[in-house]
Amino acid sequence: MGKPREFEKPVGVRDFLPEVARKKQWVERQVEERFTAWGYREVITPTLEYFDTVGGASAIDEDKLFKLLDGQGKTLVLRPDQTAPIARVVASLMREEPLPLRLFYHANVFRAQEREAGRSAEFFQSGVELVGDHSPEADAEVLALAVESLQACRVGSIQLAIGHIGLLDALLMEQLQDRKTADQLRECLSRRNLVEFRHRVNALDLPERGREWLLSILEQRGGVTILQRWKGTDCSRVQKAIAHLEGIWEALCDWELDHYMGIDLSLVGSLDYYSGIYFEGYGAASYYLLSGGRYDRLLERFDRPAPARGFALKTDRLIMAGTGEGSVKEAITLVYDPASRRRAYREATRLRSEGKAVTLRIDENNPGIAVIRGEEGENG
Repeated sequence: MGKPREFEKPVGVRDFLPEVARKKQWVERQVEERFTAWGYREVITPTLEYFDTVGGASAIDEDKLFKLLDGQGKTLVLRPDQTAPIARVVASLMREEPLPLRLFYHANVFRAQEREAGRSAEFFQSGVELVGDHSPEADAEVLALAVESLQACRVGSIQLAIGHIGLLDALLMEQLQDRKTADQLRECLSRRNLVEFRHRVNALDLPERGREWLLSILEQRGGVTILQRWKGTDCSRVQKAIAHLEGIWEALCDWELDHYMGIDLSLVGSLDYYSGIYFEGYGAASYYLLSGGRYDRLLERFDRPAPARGFALKTDRLIMAGTGEGSVKEAITLVYDPASRRRAYREATRLRSEGKAVTLRIDENNPGIAVIRGEEGENG
């Protein structure tokens, strides 16, 4: 393998130049204002974690983890997501704090990509985790906060699609009663490979009515009324999941946000720690901007069982969507000669206190102080 060229970067990582960096800061400021207004507190976790703890709990495929060894030979990983590290913190450093806990973060996460895939290996995310509280109202809270966060980033045509992992699994098992086959069908849906889902269902040895029943899952999209079809079943798991979804919907109606929502029973996340609702958020032109859900079993792995849910905004995508240009300060360059240096420094301090971006440049050939105005980044 040849030596990397001097300016070459590892596959999937990027440099953020000043304009993009400013947009990233703007996105993070907008959503952080909303997170703190809802009572969420920031946590910062390390970039490196032990593979045996966070790496194994993250639900990211092992071949996508960046691994390295520390000085003692223990395997470390660059954090592949932020939910598992926060679960670790909740179960250790915050173990004595009463539930529910409302936490938020800004973080970069890492997932190895194939060279040919052209995808990023480092992502920036901002998100929240609400740990504790079984209620539908708590699930509705994170959905409502997701909408408000997208609104804060000036996203238009917001839509959130809501699935339910437990309900989907119960519906599949009701017809199949075969765990392996149900998992295969669910895996098709997690990859949004609906063609393969149909192919597998049509190949099953089932009565025609059961086959049609399974295929109809793909068509169940809309408001809460689509759940009516499944309410006649005797399966207690189905009834329980539907009652919870209806409770969430009623709370969203009271938030007056139900018009942003749609139920999609075929929606499944790619991370297998989700256990209840799973949702994705979109902007104009169906631009994918966030995902989240309920992950009650993850905290068990850290010996602090508790219901939990959260979402992660795709900061990179919000930047690419150009939803906000970021604040641009008035930029001023003060050009001064050596004799005017003290006065120039005082003037720079005064202008900076007024919120202006001030740079200084010495010019021995021009006596006094000259002022050059522009926008941030223009004057150099």
